[in-house]
Amino acid sequence: MAPSKRAGRNADGAEAGGTPPAVALTRAVIIVPVLTRQSRNQDDATAGRPRLARSPQARLEEATGLAAAIDLETVHREIVTVNDPRPATLLGAGKVAEFAEIMKERKAELVVVDHPLTPVQQRNLEKELNAKVLDRTGIILEIFGRRARTREGTLQVDLAHLNYQKGRLVRSWTHLERQRGGAGFLGGPGETQIEADRRILQEKIVRLKRELETVRRTRDLHRAKRKKVPYPVVAIVGYTNAGKSTLFNRLTGASVLAEDMLFATLDPTLRRVRLPHGTTIILSDTVGFISDLPTHLVAAFRATLEEVVEANLVIHLRDISDPDTAAQAEDVERILLDLGIDAGDASRVLEVWNKVDRLEPADRERLAETARADGSHPVAISAISGEGTDRLLAIVEERISGEVATITVVLKPEEIGEIDWLYRNGEVIERKDLEDGGAEILLKATADIRREIEERLATRKG
Repeated sequence: MAPSKRAGRNADGAEAGGTPPAVALTRAVIIVPVLTRQSRNQDDATAGRPRLARSPQARLEEATGLAAAIDLETVHREIVTVNDPRPATLLGAGKVAEFAEIMKERKAELVVVDHPLTPVQQRNLEKELNAKVLDRTGIILEIFGRRARTREGTLQVDLAHLNYQKGRLVRSWTHLERQRGGAGFLGGPGETQIEADRRILQEKIVRLKRELETVRRTRDLHRAKRKKVPYPVVAIVGYTNAGKSTLFNRLTGASVLAEDMLFATLDPTLRRVRLPHGTTIILSDTVGFISDLPTHLVAAFRATLEEVVEANLVIHLRDISDPDTAAQAEDVERILLDLGIDAGDASRVLEVWNKVDRLEPADRERLAETARADGSHPVAISAISGEGTDRLLAIVEERISGEVATITVVLKPEEIGEIDWLYRNGEVIERKDLEDGGAEILLKATADIRREIEERLATRKG
């Protein structure tokens, strides 16, 4: 297969193939194994749970995107049907030999296998291909290592990476070597060195867990302080590259990194947002989910994902224009379920269909008809153009604070100081000043605000 059109990016995000980057990109071969006969050992992450099959082409495009996210230049990519997974190499001997030739011809230094590999398989493939091999978990960890910006994010990535390395007799491509000052892609340590590495890894794991616990306690304190200020939390979740950061920026006016790149956001970002009828919320943008996300990676990011667990409302954002949108949604729902959140709970989760601007009118109508038929009520939006976002905010406010109603509030002269509060917390339609110095205010307000108005006026009377 010809080199991908999405062949890597340089440090400034420019596409490879344009102006030559200052540093040569690592040349990589991407292999997407499609197993026709799954064994439990090879697919234990989803054992016993039927799931929607993702198309091989979608997997290939996603793997290419993962490679581009760490500046790899894809020089060859291929979907490989595997009828009989080999314990030693996953792929058959003939196919391994074929890829060894491709590696030489294309002068490739790295192989990305879009499937979990056992330590033995990884080691044997590296030996046969004479190149460093990253499986799906390995490349996701590399991306996370680059994306982490906060202390907590860095600690979580390091912990997940060390746990991944602990059971392996091979070193990682860059991450662990950066930590220990190793050199080069190739050449494994001897047995004595392996044992020393394991001790070093375990010591680092213990130290990182202690540091992460300190950071988590600090986050818990911040969360406790937020709870004292009664602002509901709304968390945006979704498959990676669904447009979460773009929507976050649209709703908050922030400038969170939003690129057409997998895992552009890693660390959670929080912003305060005032909804149309006065309700104030805390909006949280979180790390994107992805299929076959390693269990230990989910565990390491538990502190970050607690923003989702603690949220009053979860917005499940879907890229409805993606051909694999149903399978992506299922992957997100599985991770939410692991966090104790039922995606089918309409009081807790709001499904939002993003990128409707990419659909043809006939496709939009077909999807709307499907939603009506199955009784679901997704909100259709375009985070880029802003289409549907006003309706989304109104629905969020209704979910958070109850239905909006139009009411008349009559203020006595001694209550006139409440006018500023009414303007800040409701949508004032009309104000009529009364002869006695009071005022009559016609406004729209949520159920929560209406209750608070009653309490404030009752307190003044008391």
